[in-house]
Amino acid sequence: MPTRSDTLDDEAAPRLEPQVRAFIVLLALLQGLALWLVHLGGENGWPLLDSLGPRVSWYTLVLSVPTAMALSVRRLDEARFWQHAALIGVVYLGLSLWAARAATGAPGLAEDRILAPFAASMAAALFVAGPFLQCRQEHGRWCAPYPELFAHAWQNALTLAVAAVFTGACWAVLGLWAGLFKLVGVDLFADIFTSRPFAYLGTGVIVGLGVLVGRSQSKPVRVMRRLLFAIFTGLFPLLAAIALLFVATLPFTGLEPLWGTRSAATVLMALVLAMVVFANAVHQDGDEPPPYPRPLRLLASAGLVVLPVFAVLALVALGLRIGQYGWTVDRLWGVLAASVLAVHAFGYAWAALSRKDPWLAKLEPVNVTAALLGVALVLLANSPVLDPQRIAAHSQVERLLDGKTDPEDFDVDYLRFQSGRAGYQALAGIVDEPRVQDDAGLADRIERALARQHRWQPWMDAEPTIDSAEQARALVATPAPVPEDWWPALLSEDPLESIGCLQPGSDCVAIARDLDGDGAADMLLCNLSGDWAAHCQLHARDADGTWGDIAQVVLPDGQRGGVAEALRRGEVGTVRRRWPDLEIGGQRAPVDVPR
Repeated sequence: MPTRSDTLDDEAAPRLEPQVRAFIVLLALLQGLALWLVHLGGENGWPLLDSLGPRVSWYTLVLSVPTAMALSVRRLDEARFWQHAALIGVVYLGLSLWAARAATGAPGLAEDRILAPFAASMAAALFVAGPFLQCRQEHGRWCAPYPELFAHAWQNALTLAVAAVFTGACWAVLGLWAGLFKLVGVDLFADIFTSRPFAYLGTGVIVGLGVLVGRSQSKPVRVMRRLLFAIFTGLFPLLAAIALLFVATLPFTGLEPLWGTRSAATVLMALVLAMVVFANAVHQDGDEPPPYPRPLRLLASAGLVVLPVFAVLALVALGLRIGQYGWTVDRLWGVLAASVLAVHAFGYAWAALSRKDPWLAKLEPVNVTAALLGVALVLLANSPVLDPQRIAAHSQVERLLDGKTDPEDFDVDYLRFQSGRAGYQALAGIVDEPRVQDDAGLADRIERALARQHRWQPWMDAEPTIDSAEQARALVATPAPVPEDWWPALLSEDPLESIGCLQPGSDCVAIARDLDGDGAADMLLCNLSGDWAAHCQLHARDADGTWGDIAQVVLPDGQRGGVAEALRRGEVGTVRRRWPDLEIGGQRAPVDVPR
């Protein structure tokens, strides 16, 4: 006999009319076409698509609005359906413009440090807000019954999972198709399937069909959900026991080992998240009786009661890092996530202790409150109201100016490249501060960072901007004299690899040594701009005395350890290998002896 949950599943995944089915596939095809066009526009420099800002907005709209429409469309004549699509478009367009502004405004900014959290958080917000919009679409009111929200949320999640599996399976079949015909020398299908237009348009159609399968096949999706819930239900008491055992262990181990790790907050938050997911799988929409006998139910309840301990410890761990090193973008997002999980943790503990309602019935208002809070925080964090880049930049600068951060520990590269426009402006704004001017080393590092066009200069394929040997001498430090004919070789028509040392703001040193013992000086050019390693290029003369590139050498630790200072002093030596290479039958092989 169908249960109430089954009825709600059928309502969340109603029978779709033929025109609606065609609309879903057409929408996915147009989504793929739009993504292909923005790629072409960026590649070919089309107006409005030749810069990052417009592309961010384009990608945001193309990926968000059609996806939400495909998951929620029931009838094409529903006014609220089109209202919601317009609402999502307006909100996401505005926030994407702010994200694009934050990721631009200075050369060499690490765009992914701004855009990756933006994309992930906005996708999560759309997923959480989707069931509320779907319920309003059906009933015309925002206050929706919890069982319907629950049904829509899981229907959307499993529909996306089905679409992902379907897409992977289709591409596997296409790959088999192409590979099979390549065996007989027919490359036509491989060429078609690997072409960029087919990749975009074909994937769009396949994803649309996958969404259609997930939305129209309610019974298989229902079976998938029951199977998943059965697994979570079986594991929930075990997870609760682990949580209780950990809390019982803390008085004996103390908290110092916890604070000594760099991943305490992440692991603690992961446990809270797992408990939240498993508890929801057990409770579902509240229609089913408790699945456990009384002893296991008491164990599960006890696990939920101690959940606030993990939430508080995660917030304290983040607070300690912030107190030691200040705010960063990652830490702010971590605090927001931990705050939402803390609402879950305290609410679930309250639900476990409640005796007036059926077991865990109080989870329902807690989930709704936490969901709305999470959406609100995401929207605020991706707007000027709670801008993570601005907060992080202000925190780092204030710590330096207040003396909490030593000048040698001040992470110039973080502000210059990883905090977006706000970080760059904050770094430029402290150039004339007395604390900066009083420290020649810090002032020099800031000046060089502001002048640099790329963060990873040694790995950038940029043309040198220095065009004379005199300018090169002024830019590259030399602890000891170097061969005079080496400078012109750096600037010749066929120049030596300069690993970014002829770019503005570079921090490089050139050292002359006879490294191979042939009686002639070799040149080691090292770029010290990296924050984790010194990147060096070895130059040497060939038989006719012409300089050439020999090899690149990466020396880990860079400015963070003693490597950079040793290079500045010209302290470079060689260590002869005890075991030479072997040559046997014309083949040469090195002897690698474990140390």
